[in-house]
Amino acid sequence: MPVLQYRCDKCNKDFEELVKSHDCPVRCPDCGALAKRSWSGEILSATGKQSKKCSGNCKTCGGCR
Repeated sequence: MPVLQYRCDKCNKDFEELVKSHDCPVRCPDCGALAKRSWSGEILSATGKQSKKCSGNCKTCGGCR
């Protein structure tokens, strides 16, 4: 289960959340609105190494190499 970064558009809160899957809906812990995934920060491949080509969006990725 990954820990992902999220941002709430309603109250502008940035937070991290432990989720079962990358596409699980997440609500803001302050206001309860649906939050959007934040793509900031360092992106690592499935092997734990920093990836130079990874966009962080596994749905469009060709696989970590």
